[in-house]
Amino acid sequence: MDNKIRIEEVKDKIGFKKFLKFPYKLFKDDKMWVPSLLMDEKVTFNKKKNPVFEFCESKIFLAYKGEEMVGRIVGILNNKSNEIWKQKRMRFGWFDYIDDVSVAQALLNAVESWAKEKGMNEIVGPMGFTDMDKEGMMVEGFDTNCPMACYYNPSYYPPIIEQLGYKKEVDWIQYEIQANQPIPEKVAKVNELIKNKYNLKIVDNLSKKKICNLYGNKIFNLVNRSFADLFGYVPLNEKQIKFYIGQYFTFIDPKLVCFIVDEKDDVVAFGVSMPSFSQALRKSKGKLFPFGWYYFLKALKNYDYIDLYLNGVDPDWQNKGVHSLYYVEMNRRYIELNSKMAIANPQLETNQASQIWEKYKSRIAIRRRAYIKEI
Repeated sequence: MDNKIRIEEVKDKIGFKKFLKFPYKLFKDDKMWVPSLLMDEKVTFNKKKNPVFEFCESKIFLAYKGEEMVGRIVGILNNKSNEIWKQKRMRFGWFDYIDDVSVAQALLNAVESWAKEKGMNEIVGPMGFTDMDKEGMMVEGFDTNCPMACYYNPSYYPPIIEQLGYKKEVDWIQYEIQANQPIPEKVAKVNELIKNKYNLKIVDNLSKKKICNLYGNKIFNLVNRSFADLFGYVPLNEKQIKFYIGQYFTFIDPKLVCFIVDEKDDVVAFGVSMPSFSQALRKSKGKLFPFGWYYFLKALKNYDYIDLYLNGVDPDWQNKGVHSLYYVEMNRRYIELNSKMAIANPQLETNQASQIWEKYKSRIAIRRRAYIKEI
């Protein structure tokens, strides 16, 4: 085999199909890998459907040794992010490669060259177009089942990128929690005090349609407010909110959605969980059709393993213990559904709210990292 590495930019449907299919080849013998939902991947990169391209640019690069594809990467220029954070950063994502430092180097060099052409002085990733995309390279927890909404990568990835001069920018951690454990008595008492003090109530028994129609926009508007100061966050506009409601609420389960509202019925906090779709994605190979839907329907009825998908607290209500209300409410529902384990969404290691899990039987199961390099 020719050992010379060749980099090609994707400019047609054939190249894009190779880009989508590469992980299936790379991870075919890796039992921990969770495929992405292919229909979502296609829509994410569709410039006519994804409103993110109103302020983002991207280039997809593939790496070859001879005729064999050995890696892929996406360079992302988020102009709105650079404007908000006053930076000159290029992002990279969808970064996969064989266990060969020269392949990773060639792919990163391609993105770095484009970044320099665009006047950037830093490159950071793995990140997506927005915070709704997958982000963060796994650096710990390779034996933990990866949620649908998160990157999976093997253990050889971090040493290779670090060898190429990339340093830690931020870490996210994911807690794994015993889902059916009793609610700690002290936590339950504090929650009642918080609810009574602020006249808060829990909204439940809503249909999927009502959740989307009545609360969909409220959820993402609250996300914009509560995530505003988090690493690299860019507020979602109305078009994006509509896009993500359509894309990510397809499989929403009302039993696993919790809203905390004040006396004016304004949402002050929320939590969205889902049954784990990891096994369904493996069995369906990331396809809903023609037969993949069967595995997803089965997963929707199986509450053994839960993914804590998205949550937020209005900034005006932070530091008042409100985040504990929806965690405890979801805990109660997990007990009712006889769930066994839950895994939290990635949270910045500096996020004080994640300390709630220390009151439960839990462990830090996965650590993810965004790497940065000056160019």
